[in-house]
Amino acid sequence: MSSTESTSASVSSRQSVSLEQAVHSSDAEVLKAAVSDPALTEDLALVLLKRTDLTAELLEQLSKSHVIKGRKVKLALVSHLRTPRYVSVTLVRQMFTFDLVQVALTAVVPTDVKKAAEEVLLNRLETLTPGEKLSLARRASGRVAAALLLDPEQRIYPAALDNSRLTEGHIIKALASAKTRAGFVRAVCSHAKWSLRREIRMALLRTEKLPLSFALEYARGLPAGVVREVLRSSSLPAYVKQRVLEAING
Repeated sequence: MSSTESTSASVSSRQSVSLEQAVHSSDAEVLKAAVSDPALTEDLALVLLKRTDLTAELLEQLSKSHVIKGRKVKLALVSHLRTPRYVSVTLVRQMFTFDLVQVALTAVVPTDVKKAAEEVLLNRLETLTPGEKLSLARRASGRVAAALLLDPEQRIYPAALDNSRLTEGHIIKALASAKTRAGFVRAVCSHAKWSLRREIRMALLRTEKLPLSFALEYARGLPAGVVREVLRSSSLPAYVKQRVLEAING
């Protein structure tokens, strides 16, 4: 068979392949044709995106297909290990809030794409309903949960503090913020886990919104020298500082 005949046979074979077969093909040209086919459905695109052997070129091509309008396809494409970063970062700006949460928590997603998803979430916080924020506090990454510690909605604090991805560092940073609210401080003081942490108690002793009863309790549980050092940079009201000093000196 001549090369011309071989090529014609190959083309004919590709033309006879159904879309259902094409998404499983190992032939690069068949896959390209499938991605460009107007008849490609979201379900078939999702089947295709389960493959780990797709090229970056093909994934970029898929990002320009009509099926990318589907939220599941967009999520699968952004989460694919081989999707070019610039494609993923562009797509995250178009994604639904809780799809962004999934992107930020998916292990195989590159770090910079996760950060881009978090940035979009953080920029949307002010536009979300209290219910959406509450769900985010429970389910989102530690970085997003930490941002919600400064939200005016008090019922969000316990949910964010229970988020397993939140760290001690996140809480200490929030306590040091000028935006810290009294409700958040009380929520930390009442939390079964975080209220027992030495570094968090020290951070609480630095904030002006710490109630006197907790200030006295935490000061008595720390070495006197540590308490005196903390009070030097503390924003506690003068009368609270005085009571604390009396407690540790007495």
